[in-house]
Amino acid sequence: MTTTGNATHETHRLSEAPLSSKTPRLSGTPLRVGLVGYGLAGSVFHAPLIAATEGLVLDTVVTSSEERRAQARAEFPDVRFAGSPEELWGRADELDLIVIASPNRTHVPIATAAIEAGLPVVVDKPIAGTAAEARELAALAEERGLLLSVFQNRRWDNDFRTLARLVADGELGTVQRFESRFERWRPQPKGGWRESGDPGEIGGLLYDLGSHVVDQALVLFGPAVRVYAESDVRRPGAAADDDTFLAITHAGGVRSHLYVSATAAQLGPRFRVLGSTAGYVKYGLDPQEADLRAGARPAAGRPWGEEPEELWGRIGSGESPLTGGGAPVPTLPGDYPAYYAAVTDALLGKGDNPVTALQAAAALDVLEAARRSAREGVTVTLPAAPPSVSADTEEQPE
Repeated sequence: MTTTGNATHETHRLSEAPLSSKTPRLSGTPLRVGLVGYGLAGSVFHAPLIAATEGLVLDTVVTSSEERRAQARAEFPDVRFAGSPEELWGRADELDLIVIASPNRTHVPIATAAIEAGLPVVVDKPIAGTAAEARELAALAEERGLLLSVFQNRRWDNDFRTLARLVADGELGTVQRFESRFERWRPQPKGGWRESGDPGEIGGLLYDLGSHVVDQALVLFGPAVRVYAESDVRRPGAAADDDTFLAITHAGGVRSHLYVSATAAQLGPRFRVLGSTAGYVKYGLDPQEADLRAGARPAAGRPWGEEPEELWGRIGSGESPLTGGGAPVPTLPGDYPAYYAAVTDALLGKGDNPVTALQAAAALDVLEAARRSAREGVTVTLPAAPPSVSADTEEQPE
């Protein structure tokens, strides 16, 4: 059991059976990864992080696009290709992990098929469209003794790691209000499934960026008991929510105010956290996504996820940080590579699943409540969650 800030949580653990019945061919042989999808998530996040992780090798990329195959081959000359996930199930004994980075609507069916083929799975967020589907997947993985993990990389953002440490160390006193903004200025829709109004696509910002800010709030402050939300489609031609606000009341008493938007002409602070003795304000986004998009890659012995001093957040009381109030807080380096390092340890029986499907289900409970709240104009009360589905707040690996 671990305690961070205002909340105490238990980590959900699978049964005592090993996470996977699969073992490397030889001692020291890297675990072979099949990556389903090579769009933004696959090419920018998963493939580079898998390749940078000791003990993993990117074996196969599933894509039928010749352009994306050429892109993958240019960075990973030895990678193999498959045209569909079904091609992998016939040679499941050649792989040790499946990573699903395909469109949201495909997450559940592909994860189900992979688990039934006897393969451990990492699924990009959101793992599913509903909490019930996430819990069904969790039950199937536990029944088969297989790892099922959810890629919530922003638990390893530089600012979130810094805030988690401040809360854990009691630097803010008792936290009363948590404000988190993931805002962008994109006045013209880009199109594609992420902005589709079809509910089957599981698009829109509530399930995209909202998956991150809700997960972070639950990790820091524990289960939600009430949810209120306002959700709008503001851009001409847009079909899915592009400007959403969520208010969460946590079981421990903290109130989280979460904003996700593609229509923010002026960006607010990423975090504004108010406690009984001090507050913490941090502007700007973690640099890792921008670096990965630009082609930078994490490597041992080289700085990664660091930001200059002028972007550090500030802690203090009684005055705005923009007028010099408070003291600068050195930002811990961001550490996306820590996620796949933890997955590798879990597969080898050396550590725990870094993000469980039941933790993702708890976040989906909040997202579903938010969607209902925005639609009906009501505050939604959530049933008390058993301790086993609470998010783990233990300090993330450095």
